[in-house]
Amino acid sequence: MTNLATIVSASAQRNPAGVAIKLDDIEISFGALEVLSAKVAGLLAARGVKPGDRVVLISPNLPQMPPLYYGILRYGAVVVPLNPLLKSREVEYHLTDSGATFAFAWEGVMGEVQTAAANTGTQIVPINAELMGLLAQTEANSEIAPADKDDTAVILYTSGTTGKPKGAELTHENLRSNAELSTKLFSMTFEDVIFGGLPFFHVFGQTCALNAAVMAGATVTILPKFDPVKALEIIQRDKVTIFEGVPTMYIALLRTAGRENYDVSSLRVAASGGSALPMEILHEFENTFSATLLEGYGLSETSPVICFNQVDGIRKPGSIGTVVDGAQLKVVDDAGHEVETGVVGEIVASGGYVMKGYWRNPEATAAAIRDGWFFTGDLGRKDEDSVFYIVDRKKDMILRGGYNVYPREVEEVLYEHPAVAEAAVVGKVDDVHGEEIYAAVSLKDGAAGAGDLEALAADIREFVKARVAAYKYPRKVVIMDALPKGPTGKILKREIVIS
Repeated sequence: MTNLATIVSASAQRNPAGVAIKLDDIEISFGALEVLSAKVAGLLAARGVKPGDRVVLISPNLPQMPPLYYGILRYGAVVVPLNPLLKSREVEYHLTDSGATFAFAWEGVMGEVQTAAANTGTQIVPINAELMGLLAQTEANSEIAPADKDDTAVILYTSGTTGKPKGAELTHENLRSNAELSTKLFSMTFEDVIFGGLPFFHVFGQTCALNAAVMAGATVTILPKFDPVKALEIIQRDKVTIFEGVPTMYIALLRTAGRENYDVSSLRVAASGGSALPMEILHEFENTFSATLLEGYGLSETSPVICFNQVDGIRKPGSIGTVVDGAQLKVVDDAGHEVETGVVGEIVASGGYVMKGYWRNPEATAAAIRDGWFFTGDLGRKDEDSVFYIVDRKKDMILRGGYNVYPREVEEVLYEHPAVAEAAVVGKVDDVHGEEIYAAVSLKDGAAGAGDLEALAADIREFVKARVAAYKYPRKVVIMDALPKGPTGKILKREIVIS
């Protein structure tokens, strides 16, 4: 088994002048990516980082991010990618839990990261205009650290219903094999141009766009913050052939005024994941953009792709397709026994894409991986053609705009507000984001006083907004006399109706 960073070296040897990463007029060739990643490895060595140490990488999609990502891997350290929208309290949790000794942080979030690192002692290097100058002065470490089959490459944090994020440990082989699968699913070659609007800190963008493109010797043209007009400009300018996105991106492209003025004829295939794609959007996109749109399924814990509507296989709109090569899927009942065709149960997966386990959390690992099968927490069914469908989510989770939001994590912040006695966070179907986040609260005695309840609800919303990432806070807070409860006193979220 080999280090994932070898995909950079392989493409650099084949085509050193080929463009690997592009952001408007900024281009990084495969040869430059190889040199820069070696410089990053040298910087880590010079700063006292040891192979096996966890190195946080918190950044939007920027040209500096891939050299940092592959440089950390090349050195034999573990990448811990974090969402740049996280607040200091969230960053501090991840720094502490991962035991990260070092972090690369985008200058736009340095304030939050510095506040977090002040309590953890983590060394920080900013991702800014001066970074390239710093690397230029650094002696390169050209050696690529060897990696065994079970060596962790990346820790991707994903929350559970407890509200405490868990770090899914993905090995070099997990990620390498899933990137190779992605190149085959999209028939990707060195001539392709991949749209890089999915965040690389997320497993979908990291594996299916970045790693797959580097492996194929293709170009990734990046967009740090999604904007449909800018995306159309990039497709036209760079002749994008493969578009990868979440459903909200496809909806935005289709609803953009003047989209017919852009030449998108270069597109041949598009991929959707993250949440269910409405069938009418799939058909409208294919008719409008004359490109095949494939929907698939995966999780952070599965590297991610385990099921996909494949070009050369059975395609059924509304489904997540068939099991991909290298994975096994089945649907089981609560006792873990496989159910009959058409019966709804929990989807479980096994094979070489399944994570090593949760970082320093043997209890969570044992609960999730049983008898060699990873229990996804998603409810689904399989039809007579072995095509899978997601029916519902077993986990108490909200999927907003492709991001996972775990109610318990938000509820814990709500409970910190001095006026809140009880809190429940629920998801509601939303045409734009898939699901929207709402909160119902009851107040402590005397908290309402003679004040304006609407103003108090707005204050509670702003209180949470200041303490969690922008995609997590409730868009509406409703104050109730009491939250509905069952006989044991458990809050019954299904009885909370917010209009």
